[in-house]
Amino acid sequence: MSKMSKEQINKDEKKIIIELKNKATENLDVLARRCGFSRQKVWRIVKRLEYSQLIWGYTAIIDEERNDLHHYTLLIKRTPQQLMEKTVNIIASRKIEELVTNLGVMIESSYYVHGDYDWVLTFTAQDIIVAKKFCSSLLGLHQGVIEKTTLLETLFMVKNHYVLNPKPELLKAFL
Repeated sequence: MSKMSKEQINKDEKKIIIELKNKATENLDVLARRCGFSRQKVWRIVKRLEYSQLIWGYTAIIDEERNDLHHYTLLIKRTPQQLMEKTVNIIASRKIEELVTNLGVMIESSYYVHGDYDWVLTFTAQDIIVAKKFCSSLLGLHQGVIEKTTLLETLFMVKNHYVLNPKPELLKAFL
């Protein structure tokens, strides 16, 4: 029996990744049925994707409003000066995680980007006051490195982590 081609393996992996993006908690039998594969094949592919870190996490999307949380996006512009080793070590050590734990903030996503801003954080907090405290603490943690920040509060989440909001009637009410 011949081995599968690299091209076919990539196609099969992409099928499974698409299904996992839509519903990561789906059981293997359902994934197998949707992809037209055996359960064992899906299990092997998922394990291979996890091992190679092509997949590196699964998450639940929570209804922040029902959990008394607000969602924010923080845009950060760096100063043009070269980062000192001390600052690089602070960023690499992820001291920001200690900061958020103390404030009750949960970072959803963190990206370094190219454009008008250099870093984008999305997070949840109890209210705007806590969100602003987090921003101030972040400025203190990275003194002399941050030129400008812009804090945005999410008003309505249309799609989150590849998943459409299951309440379209709330979008209609918002609009």
